[in-house]
Amino acid sequence: MTRATLAGVGVAFAAAPLGCFVVWRRMAYFGDATAHAAILGVALSLALEMSIFAGAMGVALVMAMTVTLLAGRGYAMDTLLGVLAHSALAFGLVAVSFLSGIRIDLMAYLFGDILAVSRSDLLVIWGGAICVVTLIGWRWSALLTATLNEELAYASGLNPKREQLFLTVALAITVAVAIKVVGVLLIAAMLIIPAAAARGLARTPEAMAGIAAAIGAISAVAGLQGAYLFDTPAGPSIVCVAAILFAALNILHLPNRGMR
Repeated sequence: MTRATLAGVGVAFAAAPLGCFVVWRRMAYFGDATAHAAILGVALSLALEMSIFAGAMGVALVMAMTVTLLAGRGYAMDTLLGVLAHSALAFGLVAVSFLSGIRIDLMAYLFGDILAVSRSDLLVIWGGAICVVTLIGWRWSALLTATLNEELAYASGLNPKREQLFLTVALAITVAVAIKVVGVLLIAAMLIIPAAAARGLARTPEAMAGIAAAIGAISAVAGLQGAYLFDTPAGPSIVCVAAILFAALNILHLPNRGMR
C-alpha cells in the first residue's frame, strides 16, 4: 500500500500541470488517443523483450506526433483522433494476442495494477514525474503564451509548434508512467478530471496546476483506501474519487469564480 500510494501521488504530480494545458487547449481526446496507443507499445515491448516503459513512451510519442502532423491536412481533429485512438487500441490488443509463450494480464494494462508496483516501477514513475514537472516548469511561460494566443507567441519570438512538441513529449512520458497505476483506458481521466476540478478554485495558472496536483494526490490516496475497504479495483476507484471531487466542487458553484 505504501508503494501504491507513492506511485499514485507521483502520477498525480506528473499529470497535474500537463492536465491544465490539456484542459486549456481542449486536447482531451488528444490525450486519450495517445494513451490508447500505449497498449501497442506494451505488446511491442514484450515481443522485443525490452522495457515496457520505453516501448509505451515510444509508441505514445509516435502517435502524438502523427496526430500533430496530420491535423493540418484537411481532417477534422475529432475525426482524426477518433480513427487513430481506436485503431491503435485495436491493433495493440490484436498484437498482444499474437504473443505466444508470454503470460500477460491484459486487464492490468487496461485498468492499471497499482498494487503490483515494485520498487523499480516506483523509481520509473517518480523519475518520469520529475522529468515532466521539470520540462513543463522550464517552458511554462512560453507554453502559456502559445496556449493563450498564437499570434502573441509569434510576436514574442516563440514558435507555437515547438511548444506543442514539448507538450507532446511530456504527454508521452506521463502516459508511460501512468500505465501501471490507472491503465491506458483511464490515463486521460487522471489528466483531465483533477485539472477541471481545480479550474474553479484557481485565480492564476500556477495555482490551478498546484491545486490540480493536490486533487490528484487526494484522489490517489482516498481511492486506494476505498479500494482496500470495499474490495474494488484500485485504478478505477482513484478515478471515481476524482470524479466525486469534481462533482462536489461544481455543486458548490466554485467554478463560477475561477479561471476560464
